[in-house]
Amino acid sequence: MLKIKAPAKINLFLDIVGKLDNGYHSLFMVMQSIGLCDEVTLEKNGLGDIFLTCSESRLPTDKKNIAYKAAEAFFEKTGIESDVTIGLKKRIPFEAGLAGGSADAAAVIVGLNELYGTGLSESELCEIGLKVGSDVPFCIVGGTCLSQSTGGVLSKLKPLKECHIVLAKPETGVSTAEAYAAADNAHIYRPDCMRMLDSCEKGDFEGICKYAGNVFEQVIEVPERVEFKRIMYSCGASLCQMSGSGPTVFALFENKENAEKCAEELKKICSNVYLTEPVNHGATMV
Repeated sequence: MLKIKAPAKINLFLDIVGKLDNGYHSLFMVMQSIGLCDEVTLEKNGLGDIFLTCSESRLPTDKKNIAYKAAEAFFEKTGIESDVTIGLKKRIPFEAGLAGGSADAAAVIVGLNELYGTGLSESELCEIGLKVGSDVPFCIVGGTCLSQSTGGVLSKLKPLKECHIVLAKPETGVSTAEAYAAADNAHIYRPDCMRMLDSCEKGDFEGICKYAGNVFEQVIEVPERVEFKRIMYSCGASLCQMSGSGPTVFALFENKENAEKCAEELKKICSNVYLTEPVNHGATMV
């Protein structure tokens, strides 16, 4: 049996550049892997089929699950007969803007490449991943990356400096489709992508925090966000921002004690609070 860590992600920067003819959106994102991980197990079952189990009963375990789709895409690409049991141990909350599903899919693709010894390159794995979901290629590569277009154009950036990350997720989720529809019908203020990218290339933590942005905050209403941010900033956060299409809000701290204090304060009003850190890898074998 293989075990793979599947790290979640946060968006240090997210701008919608435009809408393509195929209906998909072209994005400009700075993405960061974090230490909050799901655990994915893979094992050949000898039954000539794909089976999936999940610790979270609210998630599907059939073809509706993105991890199942990832296995199908891998076997289709390689021509190998489908034969695997996938186990998902969920720690990343779903419908949170943290790419929990995409992280699982990435882990399945990376793990199957190892399990079957197919020797596919990272770019080939990302090609499979992109067929399944726009965040999957990043979740394969991981670390700190610029992601462009529909997720298939990735550029490694300097690793984010060591810091501490606090996540707070409200009970309600956000529909990604509805978030994009809202953005399509709104006048969006564009964050400064060039200054953000320059700060990333210089490894300028202060600049990253200054020029970070997420356009979904302009169109997605998360009632708890104001109070989350108030607590985060009062505890000394360098940056507070929503991840993806939400609703999770994250904060970056240079001081660990401040991060721990923030997490404790948030737990008084939120049941889904996590204290973690940046990591420089995507889906990784245990």
